[in-house]
Amino acid sequence: MTGMNEGWVYLNNAEAATPFSLCVIIFALLMIPGGKIQDKISPKFGATLGGLFLAVGCIIAGMMQSYTGLVIGFGIFGGIGMGIGYAAPTPAALKWFGPHRRGLIAGIVVGGYGGAALYIGPLAKYLISSFGITQSFVILGILFACVVVIAGQMLKIPPAGYVPPTIAGGNVATKGSTITNWEPSEIVKTWQFYALVLMFIFTTQSGLLIIANAAGLLAKTGAKIPFFAANAWLLVSYGGFVNAAGRVGTGFYSDKIGRLNAYCLNCGISALCLFALPYIIGSQSILLLFIAVGIAYWQYGGGLSLMPSFAADFYGPKNLGMNYGLIFIGWGLGFFMARLGGTIKDITGSLDNAFYISGALLVIAVILARLTKRPMYHGETAV
Repeated sequence: MTGMNEGWVYLNNAEAATPFSLCVIIFALLMIPGGKIQDKISPKFGATLGGLFLAVGCIIAGMMQSYTGLVIGFGIFGGIGMGIGYAAPTPAALKWFGPHRRGLIAGIVVGGYGGAALYIGPLAKYLISSFGITQSFVILGILFACVVVIAGQMLKIPPAGYVPPTIAGGNVATKGSTITNWEPSEIVKTWQFYALVLMFIFTTQSGLLIIANAAGLLAKTGAKIPFFAANAWLLVSYGGFVNAAGRVGTGFYSDKIGRLNAYCLNCGISALCLFALPYIIGSQSILLLFIAVGIAYWQYGGGLSLMPSFAADFYGPKNLGMNYGLIFIGWGLGFFMARLGGTIKDITGSLDNAFYISGALLVIAVILARLTKRPMYHGETAV
């Protein structure tokens, strides 16, 4: 490249995907020690450490001006920072509230992460055009450090003996919640833990299949409409908004109708949309495409508010950081569908079979969820 981006070289598709894929893997794995930091030290420390790792990673990626720099800076340091930092706010927030508010609170907290898609793309585009790739990475690193470290100082867990507020008579969410705080070593001995990991994989895989291909779907469906063909990013931005809204919205109604009902509702409707997508694309209906893709984004975002709530309901809030960190492995494993979708498209020329497979997995997810009830602690009886 020349000009402001002199020193940078163009990457092929495989090279461009590697730093991101590595970041995702490390992100998922670092949720476990990140959760332990949140539980044993403090969420403030975890958020600060995560923010600093992310900042250093961005600066390294920018200053090295190479593929290796992207792998080390964004892939490794960025993944560490995201994993440790992401593990801090949600468990800390949920410890302040009873089961009747867990879904909404989790949705609000993780909604901020999903909502970043609304601004980070336009911001990065502006920075790169104004300052070049290197300076953009450095600016973003400094920005992330300032925002995350400052905001992280506001995080804290309740004092010993704190009892979250409740509602008279309880509701569906409270009746499905444990009063026992399970240790991480105990939850892995229950079959429900592995069921939750699978449920996380299923809710993640379909959303990431759509996210990875959203722009292409609009470009193909709107091929005969020049505006949509030239502005395929519109579906991506719309999806980012619905993703964030789905986290808050799903969390809210999961407190009203129960986690399992909310999970099954989201997955069931999303499965129908995935089965219909090949026909929607063939009909070239922009309206139906936005509806179907929006539901898929909503379902994906909703899963990220439901799963920490499931973890707290099943295993208690005290060790939620590490317990949810273990369950979060399912999110990382859910990335297989984005890769599989690309392979299917290379072989068949379309994503149709990927949509059918993904929809079928969501149907399996509904069945699994219906069979999954919270575990009973030693001596505990079902209410």
